[in-house]
Amino acid sequence: MLGAVAGDIIGSVYEGHPIKTMDFALFAPASRFTDDTVLTVAAAFSILENRSYADCFRTFALLYPDAGYGDRFLKWALDPGSRPYNSWGNGSAMRVSPVGFAFDSIEKVLSEAKKSAEVTHDHPEGIKGAKACALSVYLARTGAEKSEIRKEISGRFGYDLNRTLDRIRPSYGFDISCRGTVPEAIIAFLESTGYEDAVRKAVSLGGDSDTLACITGGIAQAFYGAVPQYIAGKVRQYLPEEFLAVIDRFDAACGKSSPVLL
Repeated sequence: MLGAVAGDIIGSVYEGHPIKTMDFALFAPASRFTDDTVLTVAAAFSILENRSYADCFRTFALLYPDAGYGDRFLKWALDPGSRPYNSWGNGSAMRVSPVGFAFDSIEKVLSEAKKSAEVTHDHPEGIKGAKACALSVYLARTGAEKSEIRKEISGRFGYDLNRTLDRIRPSYGFDISCRGTVPEAIIAFLESTGYEDAVRKAVSLGGDSDTLACITGGIAQAFYGAVPQYIAGKVRQYLPEEFLAVIDRFDAACGKSSPVLL
């Protein structure tokens, strides 16, 4: 799951200052982890502890209240009695990569992705985006070729993954919807030649860059096998010890002969 976190940190600088090039510094003085990282770690913690996604999202969000959450999510997090708010935003997709790493069947991955999404993002597009991202991670880590991933995700979710980044990039802008983020993030992975290349491609679209790179980074780690050490080592310097403890514990559990949960 460090691949998703690294993508978030790398993309964080460019969220409000979009770029349309792959030629940029991976890390800058203003680089930081955002809500994407906080909630990805919360999802992993939920799986490890077998606690509800809602409880863990709230707990972690309140520990890090200034990470950049949307207004509706923060209002939800502050009220333990609040209900899902029918969101179609990409927040459900940015935090879901641990589901794709932790479970051992398509059916379970899709079921858990839905559960993780619907505590806040119970709109069909919010749920679909989470499912598509989690399934992409699962397929990537279980040996599917890129052509198979493209076909499976397109067929199940109706996303047009036959577009190219060169076609998308010129007119693409800031978009917080799942519909306008998830396909583009997956395409960035599909066109990539390695982990760093995938994240650079995601950021170069010039949209919601931290979330795009977070989604792409999770899939890329699953497919290419690891985050390069020169990136992983730097990323760890940005993270609090409690995040590192969850990430290391989660990675150790998923590295066993059987997944965290079946």
